[in-house]
Amino acid sequence: MKTNGPIYKPTTSSAVEFANADRLEEWIHLFLCKEGGNKEFSDGLKLKPRRYYAPRMMNLDEFERCCGPETNIKYQIPKDGFNHRVGNISEKYSSGDWDMPPLIIYRDENGYELSDGNHRYEALKRLGHKQYWVIIWETVK
Repeated sequence: MKTNGPIYKPTTSSAVEFANADRLEEWIHLFLCKEGGNKEFSDGLKLKPRRYYAPRMMNLDEFERCCGPETNIKYQIPKDGFNHRVGNISEKYSSGDWDMPPLIIYRDENGYELSDGNHRYEALKRLGHKQYWVIIWETVK
């Protein structure tokens, strides 16, 4: 059976395929509304014109989480739940069987902010990774 274009999967490889087919925005919304569990973010992205850049490797030190248990963080969540989920992600990623989805990063004149993937980011940092795949987005002015 032939298909027309890439088939969605919640993976970096699939995001790259969608980007190569000029359908990256479609992949982002599919991911956020399904496995990403972040429909509110997907809906927010649709409110204004956005530009999305194909997945690329980026140094994790160039941006920080905006969600976590710290008191000085933008979106605070309970520590136990955060650490449990980070642990599960670390275990799954360390198995070597998982093509983990890219992180989604917002860029503006002030720099970068991690928009989606805070648990994945923290798992990568705890595992000692210095880089990972990201999709960068910005608002079209």
